[in-house]
Amino acid sequence: MHFPPLDFSKVRTFPVSERSNKVALEAFAKPHEAGASFKTFLDSLPAFLAVQDLRAIAAAIAAAVRSGRPVVLMMGAHSIKVGLNPILVDAMRLGLLSAVAFHGAGAIHDFELCYQGETSEDVQRGLNDGSFGMAEETGRLMNEALQQGARESLGAGLALGQATKDFPNRHLSLLATGADLQIPVTVHIGIGTDIIHQHPSCDGAALGATSYSDFKTFASVCAQLEGGVVLNVGSAVIMPEVFLKALTVARNLGHTVEKFTTATLDMTRHYRPSENVQRRPTALGGRGFYLVGHHEINLPLLFAAVKELLH
Repeated sequence: MHFPPLDFSKVRTFPVSERSNKVALEAFAKPHEAGASFKTFLDSLPAFLAVQDLRAIAAAIAAAVRSGRPVVLMMGAHSIKVGLNPILVDAMRLGLLSAVAFHGAGAIHDFELCYQGETSEDVQRGLNDGSFGMAEETGRLMNEALQQGARESLGAGLALGQATKDFPNRHLSLLATGADLQIPVTVHIGIGTDIIHQHPSCDGAALGATSYSDFKTFASVCAQLEGGVVLNVGSAVIMPEVFLKALTVARNLGHTVEKFTTATLDMTRHYRPSENVQRRPTALGGRGFYLVGHHEINLPLLFAAVKELLH
């Protein structure tokens, strides 16, 4: 085969002014001035990529709050462990969050912080000597609360929230705040995934009864999501799976849940949040976002941005 050079002298060009461009000076960042307000800082960020997503998520939350639609926070435990409970509790108290849902580990860290102001043990050390997860008070008090909740036909979140009534740090607890304000805080337990399941006081029937009750409550929240927002923060498996099933139940029962916004905030991209939170649930007319970054940076930024929009 023979490939003679092309004659570039006949290439057609056109004026650059006629070209559509993705980048313009108007979207560039502006240097921060010392002492300026947070709103000024927010407005100074470049209008590209993750900043645009952050602004869109904040706007969706603000719009949902204004119109009385639910804003639901699904979460893992990590955002609790990096000190964000004050941000999340504040959002609950201001009416920025309508419901909170987490798995058993989230409940444990929230419960321990409420009880003693500290949490998160050295897993490697405890695993080496067989002491991991064997703190007496955590297992006993949480299992007692869940068993009491089963007897009273309560969900796991409410049962645990009510059990914190004499704890010193209730003002920073998601479980306690939910119980106080009658905001659903649901706990979605996977048997064998949590340290309290190792304890002799554990009752599998109580775990199942209270967590199943919370699944029904969460499905009820999902049934009212039209026009609302779902945030998935740091849960790569359990909450995306629970959400998909709860949303299916809501639609199966005839509830219209089509046009709403979802956003996953996590430190890396995972399959289930991408599919079960961002893409599949919003296929009927919603919007899905995936904001990658550290919780301790992105969540304070997000809720501060929402406050500015509602100010």
